[in-house]
Amino acid sequence: MTIAPSPFELPPDERDALVALRRDLHRHPELAFHEERTAGVVERQLRAVGLIPERIAGTGVVALLDSGHAGRTVLLRADLDALPLQEQATHGYASTTPGCMHACGHDGHAAMLLAAARRLVGCREALAGRVLFVFQPAEEVGQGMRALLAAGLLQRFAPDAAFGIHLWATEPAGACSVLPGAVMAAADELRVRVVGRGGHGALPHQAVDPVLAAAQMVVALQGVVSRSVDPLDPVVVSVGSIHGGSAPNIIPADVRLEATVRTFEPAVRASVLAAIERVLRGVAAATGTEVEVVVVPHVPPVVNDRGVVAQVEAAVCEVPGLFPASPAWRLTASEDMAELLARVPGAFLFLGAGNAGLGVTAPHHHPSFDLDEAVLPAGAALLARVAARLAIGPDFG
Repeated sequence: MTIAPSPFELPPDERDALVALRRDLHRHPELAFHEERTAGVVERQLRAVGLIPERIAGTGVVALLDSGHAGRTVLLRADLDALPLQEQATHGYASTTPGCMHACGHDGHAAMLLAAARRLVGCREALAGRVLFVFQPAEEVGQGMRALLAAGLLQRFAPDAAFGIHLWATEPAGACSVLPGAVMAAADELRVRVVGRGGHGALPHQAVDPVLAAAQMVVALQGVVSRSVDPLDPVVVSVGSIHGGSAPNIIPADVRLEATVRTFEPAVRASVLAAIERVLRGVAAATGTEVEVVVVPHVPPVVNDRGVVAQVEAAVCEVPGLFPASPAWRLTASEDMAELLARVPGAFLFLGAGNAGLGVTAPHHHPSFDLDEAVLPAGAALLARVAARLAIGPDFG
């Protein structure tokens, strides 16, 4: 099938500028709520195409394009922050900031949205409604979108629909996955303190050992997933941190565990958290220890609107270089785009950016992470096409 040329596709000079911008952002990563240079780059790029950027929530940036024609307000979102990770790379655009790198594709997200803004401004007369460009800080810590919402983002601009893209480097470049319903998991943090009675390591009978109890708890938590949850309901419980003790011959007084819990459905989440507390208290009772359990909710699941997904699927088929993933996928990773989609009908699409031939195979949050930059122009074109479709498309929500 031949796809007709479109004003949303990037000409060669804009493609080169897009890749150069992504590399500049990659060289200068910044952590959550410290994206000062990054926000400045975004502001200059937006001004250069005739938009008026505004700071919001510290290092967030928004800009509004009004076509002057009746239509909906469509929000396009990208994230800006990097990760506290030392890059291991041989390419010429590696991070220049020690202990900090873009290991999740946010540099690509921001560059694509800026390129989409340029395209949409260039074909303003063919558009309807308004497009709100949102460059969000602090996604990696799950707080950036909440900060934007608290700053009045929705009250000020009243978007009717929202859309965002997440590049995914372990899938083939150009593959697009967008499904209705929950596509990324809710995230809860589990903080556990196991309290025993310290003593001499050679005289364990005179102590109450929280290390032994904590070890049993780590193993028992996996039974929550395998034996307390319907196998058709995706659930992850991972203990990522365990701390206790100061010497090999001292039984400590307490041990601390930290875990992440990922679920898609509210009923499953409630059931899993109840089962976790029940199991932990049971192990504590059996070992003579006490346990303190604190659940810290981070973000809800990312839930795509069926009507918006239909518009996005149609747009994917119109962009050269993109194709529907088969099969489509969803992830037990989490994203604070969820906070926005809980309030505004929208969709979040995964865009494959991996390429084994180029050696782009490292997973996200890995020190060798990279992207196949050839997919970035198509991603920018997709952002622009989706905005145009949602501004005038059939009812959704």
